[in-house]
Amino acid sequence: MPPGPRPPGPAGAVPAPGRVMAPPVPLVGDGIPVACADGTERPYLSLDAAASTAALGPVLAWVEEFIPWYSSIHRGAGHKSQVATSAYEDARAAALAFAGRIRRPGDVAIICRNTTEALNHLAYQLRLTRDDIVVTTVAEHHANLLPWSRAATCRYIECGRDGTFSPGDAVSALDQRPAPRLLAITGASNITGWMPPLAPIIAAAHDRGIPVVVDAAQLAPHRPLPADADFLAWSGHKMYAPFGAGVLLGPRRAFADGDPFLAGGGAVDLVDLDEVVWTDPPDREEAGSPNVIGAVALHAAIDTLTGIGWPALIGHERRIARLLRDGLASIPGARLLGPDAEAETLPVATFTVEGVPHALVAARLAAEEAIGVRHGCFCAHPYLMRLLGLTRQQVRRYRDQVRRGDRSAMPGAVRASAGLNTTDGDIARLLDAVARIASGDPPPIPYRQDRRNGDFHPCGNVPDLTGRPGRDAPDADQSARAIPTLPAP
Repeated sequence: MPPGPRPPGPAGAVPAPGRVMAPPVPLVGDGIPVACADGTERPYLSLDAAASTAALGPVLAWVEEFIPWYSSIHRGAGHKSQVATSAYEDARAAALAFAGRIRRPGDVAIICRNTTEALNHLAYQLRLTRDDIVVTTVAEHHANLLPWSRAATCRYIECGRDGTFSPGDAVSALDQRPAPRLLAITGASNITGWMPPLAPIIAAAHDRGIPVVVDAAQLAPHRPLPADADFLAWSGHKMYAPFGAGVLLGPRRAFADGDPFLAGGGAVDLVDLDEVVWTDPPDREEAGSPNVIGAVALHAAIDTLTGIGWPALIGHERRIARLLRDGLASIPGARLLGPDAEAETLPVATFTVEGVPHALVAARLAAEEAIGVRHGCFCAHPYLMRLLGLTRQQVRRYRDQVRRGDRSAMPGAVRASAGLNTTDGDIARLLDAVARIASGDPPPIPYRQDRRNGDFHPCGNVPDLTGRPGRDAPDADQSARAIPTLPAP
């Protein structure tokens, strides 16, 4: 680095010793007042961390400090370009350290958009064919399901009715013939928060010479990453750095041969009209202008979480998970999906309410209580169908309806997912609202359902959460209570 000013690193955004943050830690945007259906404003409560998190304060502060120094990286001779390059490469090193790979110099961290891009990237780079077997599980997010099923032949580890499986189940799939080329497994379910026992499963795969990729998108903000996995993928937008960066981590040798997933500038040493000489990884895997802002934001999030420390974070989230899951399980008419309430999970709980469509539950929580949750199938359709206990015939009927453009009766559930900012009071607020909906009392306002997407909207001149006047959804049913609900499993 040439002499002269440079922006403070992410470590400078983390409170100094003696002022270490302890959960609950507020996030940017917590408590913003939003208009509700009764004409009052309530502080917005986001319980959708499993989809995306808001930014940690230190992350936003570091991004704001870095913005004046933003420039193109790697080949710029100017001082700002060198500052930006240093910040980007510091983020790469921080990702390796966060994953416990400092003592594995053969590993490389490739900075991507998100976990989905990372896993598609890896599926391409491994040069899989239909003759290759990839063992994966029915509990996967589509990001760790579709890339493998498109590139190879998948063999699935089944789950029980509670959504779990054992190391023995994994070993059975690994021992079938032909032998698999890869095991692709989630670190934690985005529906139930259940964490598969990765250590014995990874060890069993390695004993058989099978490399392992772990989808750590849900795991990364909540637990240490498995240091013995061959490949890891995770996203900044789920760990309090919503600036569009993710990480694919694996052995450098896996990316050293063949053409890269993306072809373009920055990935080459030499180009002629009939020849390309690709550069070395990781640069060869990051064609185009990298997301420098996303990388430094991810670095700031890593440093902030490290400063808080795993013991404090895990202790807080275990208590929140117990309050959330125990509370939902105790509400008459509410059904908690997945393992029982006493199981060790992330602070994630997915549930249904008897007699009320999942989309209506979510709409009422939003419009009447200013509580943001997720509903639907959570990009993990095979897993949710099993958790709901649906038969193949039922799934086929819903699929036929969707193909006709009618999603009004799509199966699904409601998910509340918490993070390091969630308080005991936040959970109590959600439980009170769910209990009121599950009690059978009719909504205080009418709702209409849009059959094209299945969502419900308040009728008439009721403001939505942005304060805009409400609208009648097109092609909608007047009576929300008349919408058919899921058959009992």
